Amino acid sequence: MTSLIVAGCALVGGGYLVRHISRKHGKTIALQGKALGNMFQQRYRGGFQSEIDKYEAGKILGISPNSSSDRIKTVHKKLMFQNHPDRGGSPFIAAKINSAKDYLDKNK
Repeated sequence: MTSLIVAGCALVGGGYLVRHISRKHGKTIALQGKALGNMFQQRYRGGFQSEIDKYEAGKILGISPNSSSDRIKTVHKKLMFQNHPDRGGSPFIAAKINSAKDYLDKNK
């Protein structure tokens, strides 16, 4: 019986502690949460353009459009390994990765 009373008091005390901390530091916690939310929204949102340009090619490969040829080849190889149609990847995505690599290589 006494152990239930002690457990209940511990829960109530913990609740008041959390309430106090959240009221005192609520703005800080909210700002940190907002910053974390923005971190996940930095990805590119939107579809593909009808004509590929160097910025879209860079976004597809996840590199700067002005990257070196070696960097382009390395990233292309890694992405194709992950997205190859023979390994269950999408043929459309594989074609976009290939066209992005070809565009960046051609316009060096």
